[in-house]
Amino acid sequence: MLLKTGDLPDTLPLFPLPGALLLPRARLPLQVFEPRFLQMLEDCLKTRHRLIGMIQPRGGAQAGQLNAVGCAGRLTAFTETDDGRYMITLTGISRFRVLREVPGFTPYRRAEIDWADFGADLRRAEPDQGFARAPFLSLLRRFFAVMGLATDWDTLKDAEDELLIDSLSMLLPLPPEDKQALLEAPTLQARRETLETLIEFALRGGGGGGQDEVLQ
Repeated sequence: MLLKTGDLPDTLPLFPLPGALLLPRARLPLQVFEPRFLQMLEDCLKTRHRLIGMIQPRGGAQAGQLNAVGCAGRLTAFTETDDGRYMITLTGISRFRVLREVPGFTPYRRAEIDWADFGADLRRAEPDQGFARAPFLSLLRRFFAVMGLATDWDTLKDAEDELLIDSLSMLLPLPPEDKQALLEAPTLQARRETLETLIEFALRGGGGGGQDEVLQ
């Protein structure tokens, strides 16, 4: 069911996590074990919308400051382990802009947020009219080779534009500030162009993450 901006809450619980990127219509698996976030999940399950605001800290995990833009995810799956952890899946609904944090007695952070800039997130999958897949995959193969990554190339070749670009944006080992730039790209085409630029920069020795990871 497609939502409208008016269906979304004015306040969200925030889950600050460096390098974790959630995009609209994408799915993000997470492992939750800190007591404050376990409490957040319990409170989230009591709400009608079951939304959590994924957001990246600015200046490192301990800095306390948050980026202005995050993405709300609906809690769509969770299981509890024997040792009290939750394995959850968030499905991206819409990006948001933080207006101000809300004081209160919850152990986790909450904020008043604005959805107005991201109405397109609530529509159906977005096309990328300028996408040249063959050159993009050639660039990606070079990046995977340099970074020691592996994936199913047949799956990538056949994936829909949005699924391909957004999955790579979420999964590739890029620094948190690069992930934030991908999140804030206004359109799918802009996100793909940003991703291409970041990959080219990494290939020139400008950055990148660890090796020996496998994208599935």
